[in-house]
Amino acid sequence: MLHRKVILAIADGLGDRPHPLLEHKTPLEYAETPNLDRLASMGITGMMDLIGSGIPVGTDMGHLILFGYEPHHYPGRGPIEALGIGMDVQSGDIVLRCNFATVDENGIVVDRRAGRIREGTVEIADAINGLEFEGVKVYFKPATEHRAALILRGIGLSDKVSDSDPKAPNDGSPYHLVRPLDSSEESKRTAAILNLFLAKAHRILSRHSVNAERLEKGKLPANFILTRGAGQMAQLEPITDELNIKGSCIAGESTVLGVAQLAGFEPITDNSMTGNIDTNIELKAKMAIEEIAKKDMVVVHVKAPDLKGHDNEPFEKAKAIERFDQMVGIIAQGLPEDVYLALAADHSTPCEVGEHTGDPVPILIYGPSIRRDRVMQYNELDCAYGGLGRLSGNEFIRTLHGLMGRVKKQGN
Repeated sequence: MLHRKVILAIADGLGDRPHPLLEHKTPLEYAETPNLDRLASMGITGMMDLIGSGIPVGTDMGHLILFGYEPHHYPGRGPIEALGIGMDVQSGDIVLRCNFATVDENGIVVDRRAGRIREGTVEIADAINGLEFEGVKVYFKPATEHRAALILRGIGLSDKVSDSDPKAPNDGSPYHLVRPLDSSEESKRTAAILNLFLAKAHRILSRHSVNAERLEKGKLPANFILTRGAGQMAQLEPITDELNIKGSCIAGESTVLGVAQLAGFEPITDNSMTGNIDTNIELKAKMAIEEIAKKDMVVVHVKAPDLKGHDNEPFEKAKAIERFDQMVGIIAQGLPEDVYLALAADHSTPCEVGEHTGDPVPILIYGPSIRRDRVMQYNELDCAYGGLGRLSGNEFIRTLHGLMGRVKKQGN
């Protein structure tokens, strides 16, 4: 069997719809993408539905699939987030994804992201880490920018609880009390403990020095914790073991790094790898080339297109895509002869919607002995005519594994 390698570059939330401000082009069509287009002219393209036509997925589910898992393997966003920031997650833990947020004196959510806070989150988190309620220990740690993760460890707990986060676009709505989602005593106990935690965290954070300083500077205080995506930690077989490969993931986004850990990929990050447009694409590209010399598969991730889609900023999304194009160009320049370079996205985030949708995303594979098609540009419209056709996420990843020589023959 001929074994080759793959670098998979993922532009988070890349897919979009034609926008009137962009001459009725998508941000990907509107952006200057010479490197993506060159690879399209020399490779094979197509479109991908992560699960199926019209089904939106979260960043967590989208990446779970892009690392090779099936949707039913999903452990919940909380465990993924916690793993991604290096928390010690144990089997049976209840883990939740969190936002630092701003609420007013009536519990109205002024900003779900506390002004997209970046500084001081470690100090704020330390103030509420280690709290204990009814024998349940709380572990809390900040993640990328306004994000964080929360672990509940103890007996008699359940992940069948609702979110306290009112979710986008509901700034201006009150936060939600956590409710049990079934009639079990474990769910009721977990919901009650979470509500106690939210109330005590609010009291502590409201008088924290970091927030006092933010208020003096005219910034929103991070005086509340919004929770969502509860999950109970379970063990999954790493994809790397199943395929007998070694892998790395280069990213600045904790959710992606968490999925990578589940899949057995070595998570690699740096403080300069932010979750925004200022991420260090040069370092990501350099590391991708360095890692593929030692590994069989490398995933390199850029978050910014998704953020700009959520913020309904089509011009900024086009700029974020141009940064992705630059990173891919650097990788392509240093690509070894036995390595495929694949492009994908975990979902679409159309600017006009400001949220994930089920619109398919463009995919591309470039490399040795590839069956080239006649597509010349990498975007949502041209790739619909590509030789890969329209694949599910699992089909696309299996195609990559097949090119690597890691898919077993069926039958004799």
